[in-house]
Amino acid sequence: MLVSQILKTKGDLVFTAAPSETISAVAALLHARRVGALVVLEAEEVVGIVSERDVVRALAADGPGALSTPVSRYMTKDVLFAEPGETVDSLLTRMTDRRIRHLPVCKASRLVGLVSIGDLVKAKISEVEAEADGLKAYIAAS
Repeated sequence: MLVSQILKTKGDLVFTAAPSETISAVAALLHARRVGALVVLEAEEVVGIVSERDVVRALAADGPGALSTPVSRYMTKDVLFAEPGETVDSLLTRMTDRRIRHLPVCKASRLVGLVSIGDLVKAKISEVEAEADGLKAYIAAS
């Protein structure tokens, strides 16, 4: 299964934040949108990603003062990307190796979606279930 197929089912809505937004505002957005990460955009360019883990790390490092600090200080700047033509298996491997949970999806340097490890696991389970159903039908027809 390809990332593009997941985005067709899931949709391409990506919640974003500006680098100047505070950790407090980002935490409120994460909670309100019920998501684990926001892509940080500056003039339509991905400059980072901020996750719940980044918020926790900011608070652990700098205490309550971190809440009024711009997200640019704590966001992950070295963002890994996925492309629509990549497979679920390749992304699962990359995300597991790098211990990350979210990948922005870009096509020709343009943000077109976001996939989480949960999206990928769900797709993989569906793929395995479809394969098992096919094998059962084959065996039953024999």
